[in-house]
Amino acid sequence: MKNFMDLHSHSHNSADASYPTETMIEAAKKKGIAIYAITDHCEINRFYSDAHYGVKQGDYEYETFDNAADFESSMKDNTACKLKLREEKSSLKFLSGIELGQATFDFGLSESLIADKRLDFVIASIHQLKNRDDFAFIKYAKYNDEQLFALCEEYFEEVKKLCAWGKFDVLGHLTYILRYMEGNAGRTINITLFYEIIRECFKLIIHSGKGIELNTSGLRQKYGKTFPDYNILKIYHDMGGEILTIGSDSHIPEDVGKGIREAYDMVSEIGFKWLVYYENREPHFIGV
Repeated sequence: MKNFMDLHSHSHNSADASYPTETMIEAAKKKGIAIYAITDHCEINRFYSDAHYGVKQGDYEYETFDNAADFESSMKDNTACKLKLREEKSSLKFLSGIELGQATFDFGLSESLIADKRLDFVIASIHQLKNRDDFAFIKYAKYNDEQLFALCEEYFEEVKKLCAWGKFDVLGHLTYILRYMEGNAGRTINITLFYEIIRECFKLIIHSGKGIELNTSGLRQKYGKTFPDYNILKIYHDMGGEILTIGSDSHIPEDVGKGIREAYDMVSEIGFKWLVYYENREPHFIGV
């Protein structure tokens, strides 16, 4: 997998993963990945304790808080692994990243957090909306078609707000909501109805010199497509979008690198000339 990269994965420092950073790195090495990043979750709306937010047991399905401690543990592990790989003179380029969730809930805290010099790379994502559960736990069967449309509209408006802020490096899994709404719950929606706001998001991203992520996790899940899919990725390209990263969103070693080859083929077919990785928050371009 010459020059192949996987820039989105999670270690035991993410609440929804359990494998040590070293184990995930070993998987990347064994699969011949050239550039690899651990981007553990840090949800801004869960940065402090549940008591800080006044959350009571049972308020949400996903009740993990204190992400501040997880972030610090991730940075320590990533830094230690970087040093070890350097001492071993490993051919793997390992990057210390973060998946920053819900930055829109507190831009001040978000900016303070991502100023950490140990970070190479910041993916920004929206996993939930205010006063709602994580999209993974919403009971979509209870929503009628009009309510589903309104939920998607609210999601993309929040993504647009994130793009207008623009302090991240790349926007993560743009169509994340479809993983659960369509993939798991089997509720379909005409995504073309949201192409206008998606174009607005891309315009903001391109203007600020940021990029998007092609997330391959959907290829191995019920959804069956990348986030975003081919058509939306082509819109980004045709609008002049040049900064694009690729990530498997792996939470277990077996998923490291999955779908990356297919993603490279898609990127090449659409006409992208290069892919990007970040080191010390600076983009580096590699030909496809």
